[in-house]
Amino acid sequence: MATATRTAQRTAKAKEEALYDWEGKDKKGKIIRGEMRAGGEAVVQATLRRQGVMVSKIKKRKLARGKRITQKDITLFTRQLATMMKSGVPLLQAFDITIKGASNPSLGRLLNDVRNDVETGSNLSQAFRKHPVHFDQLFCNLVAAGEQAGILDTLLDRLATYKEKMLAIKSKIKSALFYPASVIVVAGIVISVMMLFVIPEFKNVFTSFGADLPGPTLVVIAMSDFMVANWYIVFGAIGAAVVALSMAYKRSEKAQNTMDKLILQFPVIGDVVRKATIARWTRTLSTMFMAGVPLVEALDSVGGASGNHVYRQATKQIQADVSTGTSLTIAMQGAKVFPTMVVQMVSIGEESGQLDGMLSKVADFFEQEVDDAVAGLSQLLEPMIMVFLGVVIGGLIVAMYLPIFKIGQVV
Repeated sequence: MATATRTAQRTAKAKEEALYDWEGKDKKGKIIRGEMRAGGEAVVQATLRRQGVMVSKIKKRKLARGKRITQKDITLFTRQLATMMKSGVPLLQAFDITIKGASNPSLGRLLNDVRNDVETGSNLSQAFRKHPVHFDQLFCNLVAAGEQAGILDTLLDRLATYKEKMLAIKSKIKSALFYPASVIVVAGIVISVMMLFVIPEFKNVFTSFGADLPGPTLVVIAMSDFMVANWYIVFGAIGAAVVALSMAYKRSEKAQNTMDKLILQFPVIGDVVRKATIARWTRTLSTMFMAGVPLVEALDSVGGASGNHVYRQATKQIQADVSTGTSLTIAMQGAKVFPTMVVQMVSIGEESGQLDGMLSKVADFFEQEVDDAVAGLSQLLEPMIMVFLGVVIGGLIVAMYLPIFKIGQVV
């Protein structure tokens, strides 16, 4: 009972602590400044007085609201923590340094909460598990494995490397898709402007001619009339469709499976997404297995880290098969979502007792494949986009100029 009371008191004290900037004079009268984490201004003043400092100013540091915490922030923090711990810096001091250097105040507050939990007796993995939005199951499991084995610094280093590689893959996929997506959006805006404002002006001019208009021109004018009369319905329907698809993807497992399956079947882009997914899947399993996490337990984190619902479902089936004694190779063959080369490499890894090394080699191979595919995709998409713009926007322009060409021939 007494132990529980002391723990509760320590927890309350840690939660109340804040960071204070202070200024004062030392015993020689020299002005000195610093900062201190404490439970109040009185604590700061008493502590400094015992150190022989005559305090003249104490101010509580206010943290700005900050922006949303991204995976890039967590990755940078993991690398910093791993580097400091490998250099022999104590855990709490490493947290203090990281908190002070955090450019995002929201991250600073998050890390301060984790630090306070550790200071009051929680394990680092337990402190991280209280924030599942930012520290997923894989992250917490690897930290827990490092704590149990006494190699936390090594596991943090591997975890930082893993997160850096995952960020790099996501960045490459986004960069590959950004250009075509942005061109399509701009093309949509241009077409909308033409339909709502430009083509109606051409229609007024053509009406004054009193002549029959070519078929393509009549079709475009009819589309423009519909857009002008129902623009709020058209844009509303598009917005509603986007919101509905987004919500369905987040809430419906069936919708996730259908959309992710369609993405994998897209020409060119689907191949890049598949390679990136396999690279994430094998890299995650390699990292977990290398950390000494049991295979069945490691597969819990692997499916979610793959980033694709098709592979997430396949991983659940693989986990169920492995838990009943089936080898990983046979279970992956049964899933039918992995290329033959991946299954063969896993088979060699199981037979040689070097599964983590083989998985790492597969991840390296597919990460390089993603690099090459993204480079090729950029070169391939550019002419395709030019053809798309030429056909759509050029077709609209030609359709509106056909009557003018016809009049010119008559004249």
